[in-house]
Amino acid sequence: MTTPTVCAKASLNLRGVACPMNYVKTKLRLERMAPGEVLEIFIDPGAPIRNVPRSITGDGHRVLACEPEDGVFRLLIERGPDA
Repeated sequence: MTTPTVCAKASLNLRGVACPMNYVKTKLRLERMAPGEVLEIFIDPGAPIRNVPRSITGDGHRVLACEPEDGVFRLLIERGPDA
């Protein structure tokens, strides 16, 4: 994905945080945000990059970008309207 020109409202560094806690922390942070606001997260390769985006989209949020960056992945997640 190409990174859209989006300004994240908040950022979470979840490097080294194991599943499912990386998802839980992402979900809790998104719950404190308004619909349409964007959260930037950094997660590890492997299970986190497979599971977190799938779970977040299942909750009604939208992954705007997913890019490798310095051995981890950077995701931009837009909070869904009904999530």
